[in-house]
Order: sequence, then structure tokens, then C-alpha cells
Amino acid sequence: MAMARSLPRLTGNLSGLSRQRLWLQILLAMILGIGFGVLIGPTTGLVEARTALLVGNWVALPGKLFLLAIQFVVVPLVVASVIRGIAAGEGSEKLGQLGLWTVAFFILTTLVAVVLGLLAASIIQPGQFIDGGLINEVLKDGVSGGTETAVGTAKAPPSPEEVPELIISLFPRDPLTTFVSGNMLQIVMAAAIIGVALVMTPLDQRRPLLELMASVQAACMVIVGWVLKFAPVAVFGLLAHITARVGLSTLIGTAVYMLTVVVGLALLFLIYLIVAKVVAGRSWLGFLRETREVLLLAFSTSSSAAVMPMTLTTTEQQLRVRSQVARFVIPLGTTINMGGTALYQGVAALFLAQVFGVELGLAGMVLIVVMATGAAIGSPGTPGVGIVILASILNSVGIPPAGVAIILGVDRLLDMCRTVVNVMGDMVACVTIDHMLKAPVEREAEHLGKVPTPAMDGSGAAPK
Repeated sequence: MAMARSLPRLTGNLSGLSRQRLWLQILLAMILGIGFGVLIGPTTGLVEARTALLVGNWVALPGKLFLLAIQFVVVPLVVASVIRGIAAGEGSEKLGQLGLWTVAFFILTTLVAVVLGLLAASIIQPGQFIDGGLINEVLKDGVSGGTETAVGTAKAPPSPEEVPELIISLFPRDPLTTFVSGNMLQIVMAAAIIGVALVMTPLDQRRPLLELMASVQAACMVIVGWVLKFAPVAVFGLLAHITARVGLSTLIGTAVYMLTVVVGLALLFLIYLIVAKVVAGRSWLGFLRETREVLLLAFSTSSSAAVMPMTLTTTEQQLRVRSQVARFVIPLGTTINMGGTALYQGVAALFLAQVFGVELGLAGMVLIVVMATGAAIGSPGTPGVGIVILASILNSVGIPPAGVAIILGVDRLLDMCRTVVNVMGDMVACVTIDHMLKAPVEREAEHLGKVPTPAMDGSGAAPK
């Protein structure tokens, strides 16, 4: 499948960053930044406040440029990924029931993931462990002056009376205006409409646009690779600046925030295993044993796209999913099935809302669910992209987008965890949809263990 071959090539540079242990560099930068911030901050009193502010502003400069860079690449990356994720699969003439089941599974599980993340953040309330007033003052002084036009100014959260008009405003009016508006949900919807239309278009007519989208996606991946190379410097500067102004209180809240995300991801991982057991009759231990290698690789690379060839092999050979199902679901899921990312974005949005004292209300919660679902579908399976998408969600619900500086230092660890959940979701989708599309007699025979599930080869014939 062309898409299965092209995605790993697009993520080659990003996988190289994983081999260079970028995650370790970011962790060290986080520790050094916190230590430097404490050293020049009010905790020790070694440096005068004015001098500490001057040093902090200069040290934070790379982080401010980092925020600008991730905003620069987000729109073309999402547009290209959504359009290709929907329309680039070969054999799209066979979409039919397989396509409907696949898209329904991805949307439903992504919605469940966002709601689960919001529930976890509402119960644990990690934002209550950080002084939001000090954080807001630091970000206002250090970021808005230089990057407000790029990062955006937070709007007031919508009231219940505004929801109908807000829903209407979410629908794109025309593609060109939508793509330059910065409204992420409108952008995702417009790209999805174009992608679905291309599916219904003859292959020879849609190929030029898909090749253009592939080139745009490849260029964006290169830019993301450049940006991520400077992530350790950005993390050092931003955390040093914040810690120098607010002290060690930020660390406690960040640790609780990490715990909240990990708890939510663990629950979503468990839900996936339950679905595989209840619907497809797969035992938990057997499923984990057969998929452990690809899950460990996903954890180390933080890229579901980079491990997609191994995911395909594992799904067909170890999980015994029919080839025509696996080769449709896995490439599509690598691009649009991001349950772990959606959960993380829900937790992060509510966490930062608690930090800044933003009362979201029911309307704001619903908007987070809708936007996180749409943005997660538009997130390519590459490391570091989740933090790029998050800023647009924050701005839409009245949270200062520059708040990503608080969670940037721990994003790499959480990225590794949520990638595991994303890849698990792809494989569970495969076994579930493959089971549901079989004839009732075949499902019953498989359930009783009388007929093994054949792994279909490229010709559609089961190997002997």
C-alpha cells in the first residue's frame, strides 16, 4: 500500500531524533532548567529580582521562538494529514462496510478518550496545585509581549446561550478562508470534506492532489524535526524562566498533572483490552504477549507512523487479522486514530483551565470534547505533534495558549505513553472490525476454536 510505504519515510528524521535520545535530552534540560531557575529565583535570594528577571527573559527567548515555530507548522500539517488519511488508501473502492465500521470505531473511541480525560482531570484536579496568578503574570510578561500574535489571545469561554451559534460557526464557509482562519475544528472539518470527496473521485483525478498533500506533509515533518531538535533548549529556558518567578510550587502541580494523564491512559488501555475480549474474544494476556514488541517500539520512538510496518506485520501474523482489513485499518488508524492524544489534550486543557482559573462550564466542556476529537483525528502519528495541536484548542475555550510552556517539559514522557495507547487502539480496531465483518458461521466457529483465523496474503488467499 502506497500510504504504508510513504509514512515511515516521512518520519525518518523524527525517528532519528528518538535514536539520539531526544527524550533524555529534554529530561536533562527540564532538570537543569528547574535548578537554574531556583538558583536565580526568590527561593535562594542569590540574585536581585531585577537581574533575575533580565536573565530569565533572555534564557526564555529560545522557548518563545519554539512556541512561534509550532504555531507556524500546525495548519498545513493537519490539513495534509487529514486529507491523506481519508483519501490516500488504495483499494478505496472497497470502503463500504469496512470504511463505515472503521471510521465509527475511531470516532467513538476518541470521544470516549476525551471524556475519560476530562473526568480524570475533574476528579484529581491537578491544576489546584499550582498558583495560577503567578503563572499568568509570568506568561503575560514573558510571552504575550513578543508572541501574542502567533500564540493567540484567549477568548472568554462560551455561555450556554451561545452554543447554537457557536455550532453553526464551526462549519467551514469556504476552504481558503477556513485554512487561514486558525480555527482548528473548521480546518479539520474542511479537510475531512475534501478527503471524503476525493474518495469518490477516480484515482487518476485525485492522485495529483494527494501527491501535493504528501509533499506538504513531508515538508512539515522536516520543519517539525528542526523544531524538536531545539526542544531541549526551549524546555530549559521556559522552565528556568517560570521557576525563577514562581518557585518550586510549579513542580508539584506538574507531577500531579503527569499522574492524571497516566491514570487516564491506563484506563483507556484497559478499555481497549476489554473491547478486544468482549467483541473479538481475545484474551488479555494473549493479546499483550502477541503485541508486546510493537508496543515497546512505539514507546521508544513516540511515533505510531514510524512503527506502522511492524504494526501491520504483528496484526496479520500474530493477531491473525485478514490482510485486506489490516492494510486498510492500520494506515488509516496511524493518521486519524489518536485516542491517547485526545485524552491527553482533554486533561491538559482542563488542567490549564484550573491553573488560570477559567470556568469552562458545560458548553466549554462540550467544546473541548468536540475540538479534541477533531484535532486528534487531524494529528499525524509523529512525536511532538500533540503539543502543537493543543495550543489551538486552548485558545478556543478561553485558556491562554502560552500555558503550554508549563507542560512542555514533561510532554516527551507523556508522548511516549500515549503513543503506546494509540498503537494499541489501532490493533484493537483491527481485531474487532475483522471479527464483526466475518460471516456469523465463521465467527461462531472461530469462537469455539474449531477454525483458525487465516492470515491472508497479498493475493487474498490464505497461506497453507
